[in-house]
Amino acid sequence: QLQLVESGGGLVQPGGSLRLTCTASTLNLYGIGWFRQAPGKEREGVSCISSRGTVKKYVDSVKGRFTISRDIAKNTVDLDINSLEPEDTAVYYCAASRVMRNHCSTDAPKFDSWGQGTQVTVSS
Repeated sequence: QLQLVESGGGLVQPGGSLRLTCTASTLNLYGIGWFRQAPGKEREGVSCISSRGTVKKYVDSVKGRFTISRDIAKNTVDLDINSLEPEDTAVYYCAASRVMRNHCSTDAPKFDSWGQGTQVTVSS
């Protein structure tokens, strides 16, 4: 099973920005999804990118504020988050799927491996 590590979370004021990074040794072979879970809420898929980087998707609530990208040379997938809102407060997880070569999805059961998560807190 792929070992994923997320980084980049933290405490940020409303309107601020963060870059979350997901890394693993062979990340380039996998489609990647970013999910989040706020206290008392169900896990939500927010974005995904195919293994080739050609397909990207976002949930409606983050369109225009979140940008997903992958760096083949570094074996990483980044999630840039701008215009942060208190409602974005959550633990953010990245997950890897072996079957998302030319497409992607934020359907959680389609992902094989999960990271431990990184906390994002948006507060003044």
